[in-house]
Amino acid sequence: MSLRLALFYVAIFLVIGIQLPFWPVWLASRGMGPGEIGVLLAAAGATRIVVAPAIAPLADRLGRRRPIVIALAAGALIATAIFAVTYGFWALLAVSVLAAAFFTVLLPMVESLTVIAARDHGVDYGRVRLWGSLAFILAATGGGQMLSRLDAALVLWLVLGALALTFAASLALPDLRTPRTARGAGRMRLFLRREFVLFILATSLMQASHAVYYGFATLHWRAAGHSETLIGALWAEGVIAEVALFAVSGAAIAARIAPVPLLVIAAAGGAARWSVLGLTDAVWALACAQALHALTFGASHLAAIRFILREVPAEMTSTAQSLYYSVAGGIVSALFMLGAGWLYAGFGAHAYFAMAAASIAGGAVALAAGRLKPATA
Repeated sequence: MSLRLALFYVAIFLVIGIQLPFWPVWLASRGMGPGEIGVLLAAAGATRIVVAPAIAPLADRLGRRRPIVIALAAGALIATAIFAVTYGFWALLAVSVLAAAFFTVLLPMVESLTVIAARDHGVDYGRVRLWGSLAFILAATGGGQMLSRLDAALVLWLVLGALALTFAASLALPDLRTPRTARGAGRMRLFLRREFVLFILATSLMQASHAVYYGFATLHWRAAGHSETLIGALWAEGVIAEVALFAVSGAAIAARIAPVPLLVIAAAGGAARWSVLGLTDAVWALACAQALHALTFGASHLAAIRFILREVPAEMTSTAQSLYYSVAGGIVSALFMLGAGWLYAGFGAHAYFAMAAASIAGGAVALAAGRLKPATA
């Protein structure tokens, strides 16, 4: 079971490892400027707001997730292929929304499968998830080396190849089942819990604080004179630190640090990381800042997963995951990405200072959630 889940993480993170660093480069090759790129990336994230809360509760009502993942993977592959014949901002916007409608729900659906496997079958979430991070490293470094020699048009074809692997991996996923829930029951029960709402808001601020980094780090580092190979290595370094965190998360971190303190640690890492990126483009400083990805993304994501594992019943796991992804990776991240485009266009790397402030705010909200329910702090 762990192997089949890990194979899917490898495939989907090959997609993400190409898209996150290099999709803005592909969009720029189609004539898009920073503001337009920000809108296109934000639109893809905003799609989660509508799609994830609609599909994930359906999985909980059915008590099955694998058939839905297979259909989503096929749709993502077909929709993304349309980019090959798409030009102009409005056409790119329409296809971005269509492709995101399928792709952005894939990860939360499989995360819910992995949480169920961890709860019911003893699967170590961190050690399964780290294979995705390793795949991200491979994609980021390999993509950087390829782009240093080849045209930016290659990005789309690499994404399509990785999506084909994702579809193949979806066919091998375990068909884990849970009790069915009544329509709307899971969502309402979660929304009535203030500590859940506050915790999701806190993780949302932490995840959204990556907006300038995800949207414009590659473009900025290229403008600063850094090579694609170095840029790919910097992206990979951050995920190597994340892998190290996930590798020890099952035994060491979960036993010693509860979700709220872990999120506060992540917030402190975010304040430091984004401040450094806002101040300098020196390679040694970038290398130090990238190591903090283990905290800004890894620790905050792990805190969210641990919170759901401890506090949410198995039959509501998909709904909880969808709310986490649709809020953290949807509405909040979309708003931040939209703002990131404007901030970067106006202030360049100093836009990272706003991301540092968001990290601090996320830590403050986490502390408020912890006071509501001491058991989660």
